Amino acid sequence: MKTFFLQFFTWWSGQTLGTRFYTWRKGKTVGEDQFGNVYYEGGVDSEGRTRRWVIYKNYSEASMIPPGWHGWIHHRVDVAPTDETYTPREWQKGHESNLTGSPLAYRPKGSLLGNTHRPQVTGDYDAWTPGN
Repeated sequence: MKTFFLQFFTWWSGQTLGTRFYTWRKGKTVGEDQFGNVYYEGGVDSEGRTRRWVIYKNYSEASMIPPGWHGWIHHRVDVAPTDETYTPREWQKGHESNLTGSPLAYRPKGSLLGNTHRPQVTGDYDAWTPGN
């Protein structure tokens, strides 16, 4: 019952009921990545290409698509990583969660949310006022 309500009322946790129905009707499973995301293709998009989409295992976060699958889902390559021996390049980084809004988010020096003190104002700045 919980899964039904999540699919009915949220779009960020897996798939919606509409996506589930479309996947059931037209989707053909292409493969699965190391995060458990499942990739599909089927139907035709507005540009005449085969439509491709991903059903995320848990929380829908676009940065969780590995580089090989990213190229396939955006029609950069025609062959899915499961159909070839894809190996990431040495310069490609692994997935890192988006920490924006969390206590671990990046806070630059002088940020109001940072744990450091703001630098003292030196007086070399004149604020703009209308008419000057």
